[in-house]
Amino acid sequence: MVPVVVGGDIGAYALLRAFHDWSGVRGVVVSRLQTRAFADTRIADVRIADVEDPDALVASLIELGRERSDERLVLLSNADWYVETIIARRGELSEHYEIPMCSPEAFARVSSKTAFQADCEALGIPVPRTVAVTFEGGVPQSSADLDSLVFPVIGKADSSAEHHRVSYPGKLKVAHLTTRGEVEDLLGRVAASGYAGTYLLQEFIPGDETQMRSLTAYRNARGEVTLLCTGRVLLEEHTPGTLGVPAAILTEPYTDAMDAMARYLERVDYRGFANADFKRDPRTGEHVFFEVNPRIGRNNWYVTAAGANPADHVAADLDGTPIAPVRATTEVLYSVVPLGLLVRYLPDADLRARVRAAARRGIARPLHNPADGSLARQLTIAAMTWNHRRKYREFYPEPTATGH
Repeated sequence: MVPVVVGGDIGAYALLRAFHDWSGVRGVVVSRLQTRAFADTRIADVRIADVEDPDALVASLIELGRERSDERLVLLSNADWYVETIIARRGELSEHYEIPMCSPEAFARVSSKTAFQADCEALGIPVPRTVAVTFEGGVPQSSADLDSLVFPVIGKADSSAEHHRVSYPGKLKVAHLTTRGEVEDLLGRVAASGYAGTYLLQEFIPGDETQMRSLTAYRNARGEVTLLCTGRVLLEEHTPGTLGVPAAILTEPYTDAMDAMARYLERVDYRGFANADFKRDPRTGEHVFFEVNPRIGRNNWYVTAAGANPADHVAADLDGTPIAPVRATTEVLYSVVPLGLLVRYLPDADLRARVRAAARRGIARPLHNPADGSLARQLTIAAMTWNHRRKYREFYPEPTATGH
């Protein structure tokens, strides 16, 4: 079984590394360009294609499938917009690939943060209060009076895939807004971009990013949730293009969140990997869910490091073989940033001590792969890791009470 992953970032490398650790297989990454994550790699072939154009991406994948028709290829991605294309064009691609992903209907339902909120409310899963904004003739139309907002609020697109396709000044994956004027300015820029989807203004749950949580799940074609893993976010990325993506995670078991996700995936009849963001509300102690992404996360190496290799669950699903459901609970420190930088952003002394103790047992770094250890690659990865110091100095020089 040869994994073909569309992407090129750290998460794509981590997924291919998981398959390589599982069986020694050399996979394929299909990417717009040669990224530093795959510099001088020995675990994957790099195939360059115009992955941002759906027709060009599909054509490149079909060509690759024909070239390797004697191999069993499984197609995966850790980005919403690539998953959307793969699912929409499954009829053309399935001749060459096995595709363990959800239906177009489930993708649309999971991708919509509005639909996600409705499903969670029906299941009794806590979600933040949200005001939805649509754009009619380029004019923002909100589902409730903007005066009803209690600041600060979080702004984000209902569909990450739709938002990916537009451009506007100051575009962020997640916007932190503190005044009505900031909200109106942002909505004006979004409207001018031609974005035709829904934009959400969401209640900010108090607390810094160490109150954020990450969950990874896999549900197979038989409706069994075979993999669940949760972790406490320690530090998020703060560059504009990756804002909100976890840079460091300490795996911790949250049974309530795992149970909630299993119920949710059952409700929407989901198949494949899913990645959820949620946060502990210090006012209630509840875990409040923000969204579920219809794919594995960029930070998926924390799952493999905790002892639950995603490749096991893909293979068992595709082969129709039994696999014992796993809830990964081993404490592991996942990080892509230097340890010294990480602990400087941890406000709690007890948490810093836990992180240092976990680091002494070993840090799970997706790009630091013993099987991919040429000198040239080691130098590239060392430079990438060290470069985080510059990024945080520029975009997030000091920790704050909100993480913004």
